[in-house]
Amino acid sequence: MSEIGILGTGVMGAVAAGRLAEAGHNLHLFDVSPKALAGLAHLGGTEAASPKEAAQRAEVILMFLPGPDQVEECVSGPEGVLGAARPGLIVVDLSTVDPGVSQRMARAAGPAGAAYLDAPVLGRPSAVGKWALPVGGEAEPLERCRGVLEVLAAKIFHVGPSGTGNRIKLLNQMMFGAINAMTAEMMAVAHKMGIAPKLLYETITASQAGTVSNLFKELGARIVEDDYAEPTFSVNLLIKDVRLSVEMARQSGAVPLLGETVELLNNLARAQGQGDQDTAVMWKSLRKIFD
Repeated sequence: MSEIGILGTGVMGAVAAGRLAEAGHNLHLFDVSPKALAGLAHLGGTEAASPKEAAQRAEVILMFLPGPDQVEECVSGPEGVLGAARPGLIVVDLSTVDPGVSQRMARAAGPAGAAYLDAPVLGRPSAVGKWALPVGGEAEPLERCRGVLEVLAAKIFHVGPSGTGNRIKLLNQMMFGAINAMTAEMMAVAHKMGIAPKLLYETITASQAGTVSNLFKELGARIVEDDYAEPTFSVNLLIKDVRLSVEMARQSGAVPLLGETVELLNNLARAQGQGDQDTAVMWKSLRKIFD
């Protein structure tokens, strides 16, 4: 049994908390949303008033936060984790942020003796327990918290120094964005030609074609059901991830041609008021253009 702090109890943090509670760990939960915390009351964890308070009680801190600003605030802000940093404390960021944030937070944690790892999640919420985690940072603290992470992930890869985990995650998100955008475009073109999305989806998914990915199955099912209100992954989050991945590519000297096009389509969806909906809704943005 470990004392584990969870910062961020949205979709990913909530499923992780449930899994860890089932495994017998004591949880110390923080979220800026009282509603998000109330939804986990059945787990029996204790609520922390701040990230600092959670760190005072925990051996391992796991963060599932929306983006770079929230990570920096929870780690190095006035009531952040580093206010309670001490030798032996391990902070693991499972959010998707830019590598520079992970590197800055790792440098800030070091003088207090705390360890900082970036381990962004590769996997959907429903696959908790089977996630893959590319972990950036020192190997020794990873080994100390490996047992906790193995509750959430079937595969854990030590991929290099701080920030490397997020580099891999952002590359994955570039691909996610491309598949999402192509699915949206294909459905909108089909609609323009008079082919019902349902017919297209059922025909393609019944095949053994190499184009039938799990992501396409998930997106297509939402389009067929016209179900976007409770997102597995929102347009706003995809915008953030693709923006970070495009910036990372540019900084490396690469020109992300497809990534920049995907970024444009994502921003179009948000401009049409779809930011809080599931990314599958993006086909409607293109449909409006084509019609």
